[in-house]
Formats: sequence, structure tokens, C-alpha cells
Amino acid sequence: MITVERLTKRYGGFTAVDDVSFTVRPGRVTGFLGPNGAGKSTAMRMMCGLTVPTAGTATVLGKPYAALPNPARHVGVLLDASAQHAGRTGRETLTLAAIMVGADRKRVDEMLDLVGLTPKEAGRRVRNYSLGMRQRLGIATALLGDPQVLILDEPVNGLDPAGIRWMRSLLAGFAEQGGTVLLSSHLLLEMQEVSDDLIVIGGGKIVAQGSKEELLSVPGSVVASLDDVALATALERGGFEVTLHAGGGLATSAQPEQVGVVARDAAIALTNLTLAQNHGLEELFFNLTAETAREEVAA
Repeated sequence: MITVERLTKRYGGFTAVDDVSFTVRPGRVTGFLGPNGAGKSTAMRMMCGLTVPTAGTATVLGKPYAALPNPARHVGVLLDASAQHAGRTGRETLTLAAIMVGADRKRVDEMLDLVGLTPKEAGRRVRNYSLGMRQRLGIATALLGDPQVLILDEPVNGLDPAGIRWMRSLLAGFAEQGGTVLLSSHLLLEMQEVSDDLIVIGGGKIVAQGSKEELLSVPGSVVASLDDVALATALERGGFEVTLHAGGGLATSAQPEQVGVVARDAAIALTNLTLAQNHGLEELFFNLTAETAREEVAA
């Protein structure tokens, strides 16, 4: 479990992370979302003991990261895949990491196989790796100590579709075994696919958090009838919000069973009745972060 309480980081007069609180639960993949400059990476660095908070606390498995005995045996971290030593081979990188954390050397081959780096690729210098290969090596390093928690910043960058699908399966399997996953990514469709819970940050503040189902759900119904105007009037009389569609039918805050009762009492025949469609994560993201997102300038 990761617990963040009133976490704040200021740089002079600039507040990068502003009084942030949330919990990342075991057995779940939690997506951490926000525009560039929203404070995601700074918050993750504070969780991993790399940046000192101005105020507040961040604990992993009940302790500050630095207070954990041999932290890499408990927490797997990937914050920057490009930070690996370019002159070492992939195998050397993992072997040195295994020595440092006290992991069995057998884990090196196991992790190389798990992340799909072949013996030939493992013997290649990291400077000759693609970004996707560096990501795989970074994941192998994060998993080397058999941790209970994963903190990953943009781990799917550079992966091809097959690699993204592999990453999705790996993270889901880790969570299913009781692990805790905090995952940051700009690939919103992928985050919608893999995440169980979502935390959205904008301008250094949390603007939404909860289960994916809670945040993406839209209450109410979509309905069509033989007399939509009369149905809209009856629903409004019952205290429900109603929006008429120009092409026919209407959206209402009433649940399907409530619509059915109102239509029955008003003697209006329904021709279609469904739950309102959920938001997509992309729609939710832009609605929540529009005021704090940077405007991209066309080249």
C-alpha cells in the first residue's frame, strides 16, 4: 500500500505539488494521470525518497521509502528508463542490481526471460537499446527484488502494440497476486484498459480520484418513445433532469426503472430504453484538467 497525506513540494514561489492526499491499494492497478507539469513525477519522486517534501508525508508499506530495509526488495521503481548506464550490457545492469539488493543471481535470467529480452539483446550495450528495450530492462530491474509494490512513471513509452499488451498483462498479473501498482502514463486509452482506480492531478492538486467505474460512470438513462415531448414533461414533473435530442429521444438523470414507471403512469409507449453510456477516460481527463493543461503550439 502507498499512503500519501497532505504532500506538498514548493520550489521558491512555485508549488509543484499542493496538499495532495490519496491511497494506492494492494491488489489494484492505480492510474496516476495529469497534463505535463501537473506534478505527477514530482509526487512519485517524493514517494521514492528522491525529492524531499516541503510538507506532508508519503509512506510505502507503512514506512517512508528510505526507512524500508533494503527498499528494492519491497518496492520496484521505474522513473526514467533513459537513466541506465549506457556502457553496460543489459545483463551486466541486472547482475549489478542483483548484487546490490542481495537477490539470487538466478533472478537475472528469470527477469530477462520475463520481459522478453533475448540472450543476444541482453549482451548488447544499453547505448544500443531502443527506448522500448530500455523500458523492458527497467521493468526487469524493478521486479528483480520480488517487490510488493511497483511505482512506474511512463513505462509503456517506446513499446510497440505487442509490448503494451504484454505490459498490461504483467501489471494485471502482479496486482492479482496482491501487489500494489501505481502507474503514470499519457496513453489514456491504455490507462483506461489497465487501471482499476484513477487519480487525476492538475496544477499540483488532486482534481478527482476513485475507482474507474465510479469516475467514468454517467448516471441516468437514454430513452426514446412515441411522444418524447410528453415524456420529457412527465420526467421533469417528477423532478428529473431531461435533455431532448434533436434527432429524437432524450437523456435523463432518471434510472431506467424510474423512466419506466413515469412512462407507464403517463401512458406513453417506450421504443428504446438503456443506461446512459459511460464517459471515456479521455473525455474525463480533458474536462478535469482543461484549466491547468499547457496549450500545445502547432509547429
